[in-house]
This record gives sequence, structure tokens and C-alpha cells, in this order.
Amino acid sequence: MNEEYCMAITTISGREEAEELAEGILGNHLAACVQMTAVRSFFLWEGEVQREAEMLLLIKTTFARYGALESYISEYHPYDVPEIIRIPITGGLSGYLAWLSSTTSPSG
Repeated sequence: MNEEYCMAITTISGREEAEELAEGILGNHLAACVQMTAVRSFFLWEGEVQREAEMLLLIKTTFARYGALESYISEYHPYDVPEIIRIPITGGLSGYLAWLSSTTSPSG
């Protein structure tokens, strides 16, 4: 397969917001799969250490759809500066990667 794949990571404050974001991402064919799990985040914000319960979203997509995915998250995410990180997928089961490609096709 010549197509390149990636995973995007973001965090969001609550389960309901995470589910809404995930459903919007999938509904717009910006990713094939979104997994979420609860995490406890520690980070510096405005010079202070913050401690927050958040939901971590692992979003599987293609490099071709990543730009639209990042734009979607930026628009619908409630944080001023959301975490959006892209990690390349350098390999995987060919059937899974084919499914990822077909699912993220704008035509569905």
C-alpha cells in the first residue's frame, strides 16, 4: 500500500464531550476509529501546575485526512489550545490499513 497512515492524539475534559467529538470525527469520515480512555493529566498552564481528569482520544486516520481532522478538532474542541499530536503509523496489518483507507474516504 502506498498510502500513509497516522494516529492523532487529543485530550478533552469529559466523557460526554469526548463522545460528541468522536462521533463528529467519524461522521465526517475524518478517521476510521477513535478509542478513548480516562487519564489523569498533569501539565503546566499559565505558569501553574494543573491536575485534571481528562479523556484521552486515540484517533486512527490517514495523512491525507489529517489536515481536515486537525481543523475539525480545533473548531469543535472546547479548550483554548487543545492537544493535537500526529504520530505516524509505520506498519500494520494490511487488512486493517485497507479498512482504515476505505473508511476515511470522503465518500465513505
